[in-house]
Amino acid sequence: MSGQSGLEGELSDSLAVEPKRKKAGFWKVFKQQKYLYMMSIPFVLLVIIFNYLPLWGWSMAFQNYKPGIPFWEQEWVGFQHFIQLFSDERFYLVLRNTLAMSLMSLAIGFVFPILFAVLLNEVRLSIFKRTVQTITYLPHFVSWVVVAGIVTKMLSIDGGIINELLIGLGIVDKPVQFMAKGEYFWSIVVVSDLWKEMGWNAIIFLAAIAGIDPQLYEAAKVDGAGRWRRIWHVTLPGIRPTILVLLILSIGHLTSIGFEKQFLLGNSLVVDYSEVLDLYALNYGIGLGRFSYGTAIGIFNSVVSIILLFLANGIFKRFGNQSVM
Repeated sequence: MSGQSGLEGELSDSLAVEPKRKKAGFWKVFKQQKYLYMMSIPFVLLVIIFNYLPLWGWSMAFQNYKPGIPFWEQEWVGFQHFIQLFSDERFYLVLRNTLAMSLMSLAIGFVFPILFAVLLNEVRLSIFKRTVQTITYLPHFVSWVVVAGIVTKMLSIDGGIINELLIGLGIVDKPVQFMAKGEYFWSIVVVSDLWKEMGWNAIIFLAAIAGIDPQLYEAAKVDGAGRWRRIWHVTLPGIRPTILVLLILSIGHLTSIGFEKQFLLGNSLVVDYSEVLDLYALNYGIGLGRFSYGTAIGIFNSVVSIILLFLANGIFKRFGNQSVM
């Protein structure tokens, strides 16, 4: 019994010392890498200033905020603005538009860059490969103002190349007013975004493919695997972690798709299809001076994004053994 009690005492002493060792280990690493920690301080401060300090503004959603009045004199109204938000029929129409365009972009704008990167990796002529890659990622640097102008001109009924092509092929008898029909708007936005961002989004997949061990391809070739077999059994499994991480992040941004595309390509004829959450907050919040209502929309958007991110991360971590946190 005395031996057992002595062993238990030693165990308790070792457990008590363990946190101290971990703490000492942290300060030892900090001392060894102090310059790296010092280099990271400006970036940490930037994150705190631009990402965390603005969260103080969320208090406006629980007030009848009036500019120029001190914070402690604002009228607090609790969840009144959230009740108004969820009681507004327009909100659900806007939410439908946001989710529809987000899901279409996720299905098309996420898959096509992967396919493009895989196919471009199979090109053996380096000059052609570099040329195609450069041409495809250059639209990323073009402003959405310019892209919207190009798309509008291409779809115009007065000399637009799309209508000219459709009439020339005999598909339609007269020009189609693409920009005036709401049922076309979602597809126009998704295809425009795909053209603008596909080459740029493919860069990270090309980098992941470049990190695959060439010996895996040689071994597959020796085993008699053709090109498509090598893509299916070597390339795609090799970039699987990258695909899953980016997919998790993309799911987390389903409701945060911005408003530039919709604002520039939309018009009064298709407003029931073009208005998204960010544009709704701009029009019915800031535009009408209802800052508290606009803040409530922003909080809803952020909370839903966080929930989607954690759900996607948890699902992929459990079933795909891949996560971002």
